[in-house]
Amino acid sequence: MRYLLPIAALLLLATGCATTPAAAARGFDPELTGYTYPFPVHEFAFDSQRQQLRMAYMDERPAEWKGRTVLLLHGKNFSGSSWEPTMKALVARGYRVVVPDQIGFGKSTKPATYQFSFAQLATNTRALLDSLGIERVSVVGHSMGGMLAVRFALQHPERLDQLLLVNPIGLEDYEDLVAYRPIDEWYRQELAATPESLREYQRQSYYAGEWKPEYERLLEPQAGWTQHPDYARVAWCSALTYDMIFTQPVVHDLPRLRVPTLLIIGQRDRTALGRPWAKPEVAPTMGDYPKLGRRTAEAIPNAKLVEFPGVGHLPQIEAFDRYIEALGQFLDTGT
Repeated sequence: MRYLLPIAALLLLATGCATTPAAAARGFDPELTGYTYPFPVHEFAFDSQRQQLRMAYMDERPAEWKGRTVLLLHGKNFSGSSWEPTMKALVARGYRVVVPDQIGFGKSTKPATYQFSFAQLATNTRALLDSLGIERVSVVGHSMGGMLAVRFALQHPERLDQLLLVNPIGLEDYEDLVAYRPIDEWYRQELAATPESLREYQRQSYYAGEWKPEYERLLEPQAGWTQHPDYARVAWCSALTYDMIFTQPVVHDLPRLRVPTLLIIGQRDRTALGRPWAKPEVAPTMGDYPKLGRRTAEAIPNAKLVEFPGVGHLPQIEAFDRYIEALGQFLDTGT
């Protein structure tokens, strides 16, 4: 049985009050109870794999609705709250915007046992849309959310108006480039994370060695989790989803897409899963987003490619004005 259940406590938190530094310092529990989202958070409860799960999501409608809905899918190191500027801009343009936290992420359930797959997450997302009475959406996916968006589009093409991919990962088959890494190794790596190590990773990987105060907001959930006594549950889900990314490529299925597609690619991005464990001659070739973006645009029938020079893995943060112009134009006109 699937049904909607409001989270009263979260609604109180999501009325505009910022997460306090003190709350972050104490650590966040696996469902981010003390972390404030930019809009009211709701809960979709459903049964999956012999257990009841809760998917947190935001659902905002403009005063003057165009009749179209945009679904935003977050990346591996993010939650739905990371879409805040995009949500506000799209609602202002007249779109209804639905933003779920996938199972294992954000404020959603962190199951102790779950067979994570992009197909399962796509099925869960479709069930959420069904519960909301939403028949068709334009899907925007960033990073890992891009891989999920592709799988959703392949599984449920009748539900899509458009597909928009923002620096998606998975544009190469990581298993072809790096030897398999057991889940237990991913888990040990995640357990060792600290706020300082996570900040340094983001500084180097996302922002070319720079750090600005506004980047701290995106770091808060991950950093806060590491300070909580129940962090192991989050780390285990993270390890399982790393394995999902590594073993379930979507790149080979890109030519099967049959939906108008936009690729927004920051040209400085070099994100590549498993690069530290690749052979020395292979590692430098991985994550070449200028090359990967163009190859992907050729693989997807009638795809449009927009390239942002000097921008990394997060165009929606580093180059918001250019990003939202390209995103909005494609949503409005398909060009």
